[in-house]
Amino acid sequence: MASFSGTKINPSKLHISQWKFFAILIPVALFMVLPIVYIFNHAFKPLEELFLWPPRFFVSNPTFNNFAELFAQTSTTGIPMSRYLFNSIVITAILVSLSIVISTVAGYALSKLKFKVKKPLLFLNNISLMFVGSSVVIPRYLIIERLGLIDNFLVYILPAIAVPVGLFLVKQFIDQIPDDLLDAARVDGANDLRIYWSIVMPLIRPAIATIAIVTFQAAWNDASISATYINDESLKNFAFYMSTLTSSTNTVGGQGMAAAASLIMFIPNLVIFIFLQRNVMNTMSHSGIK
Repeated sequence: MASFSGTKINPSKLHISQWKFFAILIPVALFMVLPIVYIFNHAFKPLEELFLWPPRFFVSNPTFNNFAELFAQTSTTGIPMSRYLFNSIVITAILVSLSIVISTVAGYALSKLKFKVKKPLLFLNNISLMFVGSSVVIPRYLIIERLGLIDNFLVYILPAIAVPVGLFLVKQFIDQIPDDLLDAARVDGANDLRIYWSIVMPLIRPAIATIAIVTFQAAWNDASISATYINDESLKNFAFYMSTLTSSTNTVGGQGMAAAASLIMFIPNLVIFIFLQRNVMNTMSHSGIK
């Protein structure tokens, strides 16, 4: 291991000089983890603790009744909670898979292939990054209505499979791959599909993980599509169902179920980010975003 004046740059054991950093980082980390601890405790609080004043951070008498009531609950139309959860799982799985395929294929084409409309397509994709979702609600609704996607399961998928930020990140990441490497593969007889699958895809795994996180969070947490485009209760997702648990007609009784549902919504986001967060940082460092 490299050293300077007899001192290791990266010591294998904790050095006394590093304690000053831990003295700052540990309190900050504990403070940042408090919301996670709270949402876990909140989900297991009985109804009387949910409305206790002054409120308590930690649960005193943990119970699973909130989860039992949630899974036993049905909507006013008789649709069970499991149906909403199933819809969310299917929608999220399909969207993540299709977004990865489309973003990586388009990113490879825009980065390494040459064709006439390459620059206009890049320009349009970069322009789309400037618009927030709320600014295009009306034109999006008109397009979806013209396509006949109202009360259609595809309304969750078709408008969301193209992820502009995902395409931008993948394209920037693929730009770092040397052209000589791809030219050597072409000399050996590999076509573009083989290059994409065998060379490009393994090298852009961090970018793929980033797309997976971004798409997963957008699909899993979005209740607006169910509220705007879906009238059939059996086609609505779990995020929308969770928002109905504390409606004006069920404000008090629904608090426990809402706390349990919030934990169910939160855990997949936490797990996927914990396992893939290192890849997110690698993607940002290669894409020019500092």
